[in-house]
Parts: sequence; structure tokens; C-alpha cells
Amino acid sequence: MEHQFYSLLLREIRQETPDCVSLEFEVPVSLCDVFAYRAGQYLTLRAEIDGEEVRRSYSLCSAPYEGRWRVAVKEVPGGRFSTFVNRRLPKGFASGEVRLDVMPPQGDFVFDVDEQSEGFYVFFAAGSGITPVIAMLKEGLYRESKSRFVLFYGNRTSEHIIFREELAGLKNCYSDRFSLYYVMSAEHPGSELFYGRINKEKCRVFFSTLINPEEVDDFYLCGPLGMIEEVEAVLEEFSVPSGKWHKELFTVEGAAASAKQSSTVEQRAVARALIEVIIDDEIFRFEWDGTEDNIVDAGLANQIDMPYSCKGGVCSTCKAKVLEGEVHMRMNYALEEDQVEGGYVLSCQCVPLSEKVVLSFDD
Repeated sequence: MEHQFYSLLLREIRQETPDCVSLEFEVPVSLCDVFAYRAGQYLTLRAEIDGEEVRRSYSLCSAPYEGRWRVAVKEVPGGRFSTFVNRRLPKGFASGEVRLDVMPPQGDFVFDVDEQSEGFYVFFAAGSGITPVIAMLKEGLYRESKSRFVLFYGNRTSEHIIFREELAGLKNCYSDRFSLYYVMSAEHPGSELFYGRINKEKCRVFFSTLINPEEVDDFYLCGPLGMIEEVEAVLEEFSVPSGKWHKELFTVEGAAASAKQSSTVEQRAVARALIEVIIDDEIFRFEWDGTEDNIVDAGLANQIDMPYSCKGGVCSTCKAKVLEGEVHMRMNYALEEDQVEGGYVLSCQCVPLSEKVVLSFDD
């Protein structure tokens, strides 16, 4: 069941940096098919924290060929789940067996392997945005023996580089096919080009001296909104087709504020509507009366276990396809243009514009 939670045993907690740990789960043989994943996908975790259910999504940093399920969780200021995982979970783990509720892998920010490919792929990551990227790099380097990979990775200092040893291992193992460039914002690495943040100015130099964008098959961007926008702007300057770059936002900072902004479209939202949702082949119906902020919250208020995680338009746990009716999606930082054109929405950002709306979470 794609949207069902399973209780998984925590096999290991590893301290990756002073403010980041990784968790490895033990997946029983009977669930291996259910938890099969593509490099770049994420797991949604659920835990009760101080009497309240909290869910968050974290990318798998393990690669499918490794046969492991590991995610990394970086502590963020005020982050309930990340603080729980970094500070409280290790104590519980040291005391005995720990289990967490885990939803099977999801996500469309993926690297699909073609073992016959002779591709050229460039990655931009910052901070914890390295998590899905390292899974893509490992899978790609292992399975595409003729392809080349380049990573530009931004951090504050060398101490904060997540997976530093693992990245060094990849660089040593695949030195002829993998190029790694660190960019530091609070530690001078000895070169002005790699000192500061990944921004337009640096990307222009990268594209003029280190790589030729015309030769790149695909770009993958993962990190905070600011970095992604800066890289995208230069990709456009260099006339890279939008279909050649793929992105995943790793923070809602600067995004959530716009969620409540009204628009001409949203003013057409109906006062009452019948909402029908299809989840794991089951049909649920409830009334929309405008009391709740969005369709996910309205479903939850009607005791329906709606798929969701961030509620900020960043992950795609709540992705659904509109089969009937019309909705307005306030924000979207997770779906590609072709997905939106195909009728997909982030239901945590939707309000109904018609008196009946049918959404399928199974498509």
C-alpha cells in the first residue's frame, strides 16, 4: 500500500556532522518490494512527539544497488522532527530497540539509470540538499560505467560537509569520471571562486571554465530556494532547455509566506463542495465548507488519513491527480511543469473551485 505506514526497526544512527545524523532502517524481506526505490526518492517518517503526531519527509542517501534504506536528518532551528531525531532519538536508541512509522518511498526527483548511457550529468547541492544527490551519484557511477558526473556542493565550513568521507571515497574510486567542487561560505578554501555561496556570478564562471552546458545531458539542483533560483537563472542565460534541469527544494523558507496570499483565481473558491479522494484503491467522501485552509486539512478534519508531510508545497507526498472538477493550487515547489499540465496538484495547497472535486492519490 503506497500511502500506508509501516513500523520499521531502526538499525543504526550515525553522526554525520555536528548537526546532522543519518538513520538506517531494517526492512523485512517481506516488505522489500514495497520499499523498492529509485535514486533520489524520499521516505516519510511519522512519530509522536510530546503527544502530537508529526510527519516529515527525508531523502534516501543510500543507493538502490546497496540494498539499504538510510536517510539523513539535519537539525534546523525550531524544527520539531529534526530536533527530535538529532537530540532525543539517539538516547532512546542507546537504551534499546527503536521503531519508527515509515511510508514507502515516493518522489519524482530521481535519477533513472541507463547502463548503456555515455551521459554527462551536473549536480548542484547545498547543505542537506546533498542527501538525494549522493544517492543519485552512487547509483549512477556504479551502474553507468561510461558516464561522467560533476558535483558543486555548497556549505558553511568543511566541518558541515555531510557525507564528506563518502564523497571522498567516490572521488578516489571514480577519479576519471567524477569531479567534485566544494563551495564554502564561512571558510576560505584558498580560491575566491569557491568562497561564498553558489550564485549567478559563480555559475557563470563554472559554465565558462569548468563545464560546457551544451555538453551536459541533465542538471540536478537540490537545496534552498535561493540557490536553486540563482542556478536556474544562469541555466536560462546559457539557453539550457528547461527540460534538461530537475530540482528539489529542501527548505520552505521564503515560500510559506506567500501561501496565504489571495489571488483572483482563489477568490473563485466555492463555499461548499463535495470532495472525493481515492487513496490506495479506497474512495472517501467529505464536505468542503471552507472551514479548513486546504483539501488535506479538510480531509483530516473528517477523520480521513490523507497523505501529507510538509504542508508547504515542497515535498510531493500529497500529490494527487484531478479526475473531476477544478482546484486552485496556491504554491508548487515540487511538481514539474509537465506534471501540472497533466492534471497533478499538491493537495495541501488546493482549494476547490467547483462544487465537486475528485482527486486520485493512486495515479
